[in-house]
Amino acid sequence: MAQYPIFIPVFVFIIGACIGSFLNVVIFRLPAKASIISPGSHCPACKKSIPFYLNIPVVSYLLLRGKCRFCKIPISIRYPAIEALTGIAALMVFQKFGISQVSVFWFIFSSALIVISFIDLDHQIIHDVISIPGIFIFATAAFFLPEMSLISSLSGILTGGGILYGVALAYYLLKGHQGMGGGDIKLLAMIGAATGIKGVLFTLFTGSLLGTFVGVLSIILGKMGRQMRIPFGPFLSAGAFIYLLWGENIIRWYINIIGRT
Repeated sequence: MAQYPIFIPVFVFIIGACIGSFLNVVIFRLPAKASIISPGSHCPACKKSIPFYLNIPVVSYLLLRGKCRFCKIPISIRYPAIEALTGIAALMVFQKFGISQVSVFWFIFSSALIVISFIDLDHQIIHDVISIPGIFIFATAAFFLPEMSLISSLSGILTGGGILYGVALAYYLLKGHQGMGGGDIKLLAMIGAATGIKGVLFTLFTGSLLGTFVGVLSIILGKMGRQMRIPFGPFLSAGAFIYLLWGENIIRWYINIIGRT
């Protein structure tokens, strides 16, 4: 990637963090079926409007020491964490792909994954209003990504949705009740639209590994019962993000390892 002046990555992070502030609004309001436009930013406790100079991503939280200026109620650290996470995602995408339409495409994709993940963590639901439009939006990958074609996107959609639908159907036939929500099926179809079949398989494998590791670790530490449901969306999202940054290198490394055995 070309070398850029230091202020460019800083600017990218700031833009990402500002968008992360908006993602906080979506994450909080979408499950409540509230408008993401009006009213403006306000304290959830005292309902006071937050002026723009107190709504600077990450910085305002630090300056206010994690408390509302008006009512002094603590502000969840998750707000600046999501802002910082989105800024870091923007920076990582920029470092990988530079200033290009590819970076814009992958950052929008990453932002959708962040929203989906945190809503799924909170409510164990993946809203159709994100995943279904996302399937159509990211099916335009052929116009932004040189390695993708319309056939690749359609194949990814069918493979992603088809695999998890088959798993969910088999589980239902065996157990008599649902073990996987339809949201996960649509999410993997959305991921397939952007990454194709290879991305779907990588995402599913990596997400399953991460989910299994976290689930077993939680049981060992006594943080959850064996019957507690773990939302799969965040792990699929993590797998997809790993794929877009390092997937090809990991696949080549794995193939080389297999070839030596």
